[in-house]
Amino acid sequence: MAIISTAGLARTFRTKRGPVQAVRGIDLTVREGEILGFLGPNGAGKTTTLRMLTTLLEPTGGAATVAGRDLATDPAGVRRACGYVAQSGGVDPGITVREELVTQGRLYRLTRARAAERAEELARDLGLTELLDRKCAALSGGQRRRLDIAMALTHRPKVLFLDEPTTGLDPGSRADLWDLVRRLRDEHGTTVFLTTHYLDEADALSDRLVVVDQGVVVAEGTPSALKLRYGGSLDASLQDTFLAITGRSAAPADQAPVAV
Repeated sequence: MAIISTAGLARTFRTKRGPVQAVRGIDLTVREGEILGFLGPNGAGKTTTLRMLTTLLEPTGGAATVAGRDLATDPAGVRRACGYVAQSGGVDPGITVREELVTQGRLYRLTRARAAERAEELARDLGLTELLDRKCAALSGGQRRRLDIAMALTHRPKVLFLDEPTTGLDPGSRADLWDLVRRLRDEHGTTVFLTTHYLDEADALSDRLVVVDQGVVVAEGTPSALKLRYGGSLDASLQDTFLAITGRSAAPADQAPVAV
């Protein structure tokens, strides 16, 4: 069953130099309970697509549904159905983990008592219990990303959007986050829409990959299927496969992937 569906989804930005087509027409389907890796070189349209699907950016063309809610006619329904973890995160360094989680629950209109209960539940599920009374400013990078994800899960979304969630994390923290993503899918049935520049991460986590370039989908399939088709062998690396598809690296020059 499809939980995300897009047809010709597009976004054109108006600039002083004229229109810029960031996304030219994305057609994709994401199945319920799937971990989808959404890949592409810098400037391919990944984050713009993700921001449209989470209602943070209005499309200029095409259509999409998320969890059965139409992006154009029911954006509030889309927001209720999804959680979003941005590249930069959004925690307040001046308050505790508990205060951050309770505030998030209150924003979702939980009672104060229920928000406190939900904070405890999320902390237990994401390994934050011992950190509940620690200031967010004192968290490590990996702990902060777990808190970002906890905040996005406050309302039990059907779809979790993760935009480059492990950028800047050490190998141990990256591995912990991988395990968390798998548990969300396996134990809670959460659909995960993941963008990443780390191809080892996409290979390890994704049930299926969609590769975009210049604002359109250029390849899709399981990691094994793409390796066989474009890399010539099941033993091909996803890096070589990606280069064969796009002719470019997935990672910026100053952001080389770290092996785990």
